[in-house]
Amino acid sequence: MKSISRRRVMRLGVLGVAGSIVAAACGETQVVEKIVTQQVEVEKIVEKEVPVERVVERVVTREVMVEPPPREKQTLVFNDLNWASAQIQNRIAQFIVEKGYGYPTDVVFGATLPLFQGLRRGDSHITMEIWLPNQDEAWGEAQAAGEVVSIGESLGKDWQSSFVIPAYLQEEYPDLDSVEDLKEEQYKALFQTAETGDKARLVSCVIGWACEEVNAAQIEAYGLLDHVEIVNPGDGAALNADLYGAYERREPWLGYQWGTNEPSLVLDLVRLKEPEYTDECWFTTKACAYEDATILIAVNPDVLTAAPDVVEMLRSWGLNIGIYKSIAGWQRENPDAGTADAAIWWLKSNPDVWASWVTADAASAIQSALDADEIPDGWPEE
Repeated sequence: MKSISRRRVMRLGVLGVAGSIVAAACGETQVVEKIVTQQVEVEKIVEKEVPVERVVERVVTREVMVEPPPREKQTLVFNDLNWASAQIQNRIAQFIVEKGYGYPTDVVFGATLPLFQGLRRGDSHITMEIWLPNQDEAWGEAQAAGEVVSIGESLGKDWQSSFVIPAYLQEEYPDLDSVEDLKEEQYKALFQTAETGDKARLVSCVIGWACEEVNAAQIEAYGLLDHVEIVNPGDGAALNADLYGAYERREPWLGYQWGTNEPSLVLDLVRLKEPEYTDECWFTTKACAYEDATILIAVNPDVLTAAPDVVEMLRSWGLNIGIYKSIAGWQRENPDAGTADAAIWWLKSNPDVWASWVTADAASAIQSALDADEIPDGWPEE
């Protein structure tokens, strides 16, 4: 018998198990190596990519619109100039600002020049009447410095004059129609008083108003210093009372008035002739008539960001001379009524006018306040 190669056994042994069988044959003892191949099942592990659910921590950010706490609204301070139209406009504006837009208001009372300086510094915030050319110089300086901002016109164009007489006086003296006539003795004598001696009494601009200096310059430029005695009232009420008193007594009166002042709206007055306005004259000698005034609404620049809705309302402001004339007429018919009374009367009587200046929400709030007879906290006592 052939023996199985050991090499073979060893190779097979890798696959199986060798065993020995002892057998007797022909008296010989033979060792037969039997290769028992044992099939072994080997579990083959196959790695394959199994989708594994990845757990991703997802942070969900939700934008929640949270209303910021309401910003406290700034108190808006109005310059309460000491004449009627400015104060009427302030009361109407204050009512609208407080009741329609929710801003507190206040006023500071005074004359043109000091109040304008306060506006420049930010001590006050809103002036409803800046009169140009009266305030040309100061206004130009403030604008150039970025201290004031014009946001529209107020009342509209208006005339001014230092030389006004009652119409009944000119009817009696028809040749008295020019400033040059005041140099004539017969006309100058009409206005003389015990206090003025041989000079005509001329009631000029209120102390502290810009026109106080302008009028004095005009009188000097016309060569009238030897012919007239300047009287400067302490306030607008005194100026008006002086004219009303003379008018009621049918006495001669010579003095300063302007188109939107109450007496000019309700009395028959005549402006004495003057040389026509020119820029060259005005910015040198002032020996000429006033240019028709441009009346502006001005604010301190801080108001543009502190109260943009109020600024927008003031840009739509439409209280013109015609409107103011109706207010002045009502005041004349109701002499016991104050400025606040006149403002309430006008607001209640003209919702279609002021509603066009404001938002719909503001209009509704203003009307509700009027219906409830509310008044603004910032109105001064009268």
